Amino acid sequence: MVAGESGLGKSTLVNSLFLTDLYKDRKLLNAEERITQTVEITKHTVDIEEKGVKLKLTIVDTPGFGDAVNNTECWKSVADYIDQQFEQYFRDESGLNRKNIQDNRVHCCLYFISPFGHGLRPLDVEFMKALHEKVNIVPVLAKADTLTPNEVKKKKIKIREEIEQYGIKIYQFPDCDSDEDEEFKQQDLELKESIPFAVIGSNTVVEAKGKRVRGRLYPWGIVEVENSAHCDFVKLRNMLVRSHMQDLKDVTRETHYENYRAQCIQSMTRMVVKERNRNKLTRESGTDFPLPAVTGGTDSETEKLIREKDDEVRPADHELESHQHQHGHSDQCDHSTEHHKLSHSQPEAETQPRVIKDEAL
Repeated sequence: MVAGESGLGKSTLVNSLFLTDLYKDRKLLNAEERITQTVEITKHTVDIEEKGVKLKLTIVDTPGFGDAVNNTECWKSVADYIDQQFEQYFRDESGLNRKNIQDNRVHCCLYFISPFGHGLRPLDVEFMKALHEKVNIVPVLAKADTLTPNEVKKKKIKIREEIEQYGIKIYQFPDCDSDEDEEFKQQDLELKESIPFAVIGSNTVVEAKGKRVRGRLYPWGIVEVENSAHCDFVKLRNMLVRSHMQDLKDVTRETHYENYRAQCIQSMTRMVVKERNRNKLTRESGTDFPLPAVTGGTDSETEKLIREKDDEVRPADHELESHQHQHGHSDQCDHSTEHHKLSHSQPEAETQPRVIKDEAL
């Protein structure tokens, strides 16, 4: 997932990362249209191949984020989308066909920070604090070619300090094992010090020193996208699709998804306990359903409907009880009459053989 306000180069960086053009049909909105635009969620699927391994990645974009005059809770649709993917996976995992589950969970969120200003803005802090328990956040310093190398270094330190100050939990790179070689440890240290990744995106090819490279041509020189001395683009790409892809998925599964799953199970348990207690109170009170509590003020539509139905059913219940009472009384009378008849006819049956016997004699 990529998130950040418009104009920070999110689309360009995605196209640069995966050497594709995912936004060829995109329509750019003017300032008036962006005021009323709401945050959308768009998905794109791209197939890439790394060292002979084919990967199918889903890119989730958030156009409209941070563009409105009032950006209160503009991250809510992003958080809802992440929760929806967790919920769908939880349903599939709890279903019958558990072998062929399609994993659409968001494993990484690249959050773009503006290079203009002094560190993080309030919107950046609120967004990352709202989502750091749901997804792996990787902060990205956008359009690093607008800053000098010394400015990039100072801004990275400032952003890391503010992330720690506000208690934001970004994605933490795993520590190296003690038996790793020194070169690998040095690369891991450089990767951790690169946070936030200072990136430059470009889809154009320019000629520099007799060779064609992807970059940007300026009057003072050429900025190469894939040159580690110019930006952290190569480090970010290797981290995403090579070295740390599996760890991003593992953290999502073992931490973020497990937290969501535990919350779901707890809420389901509370609902079951609440329902059992309600049924227990219903049985003890002897009513078919718990009577709604009458509070001061106007009743809700549900309570009114329950009372109306109760008034309709009560006369029918009384009529049914009286009918059953009358029917039971008539059955008792019929039974007593039948018993009386049988008691009167019994002596005749006993004297009948005597008459026959006297006649025979």
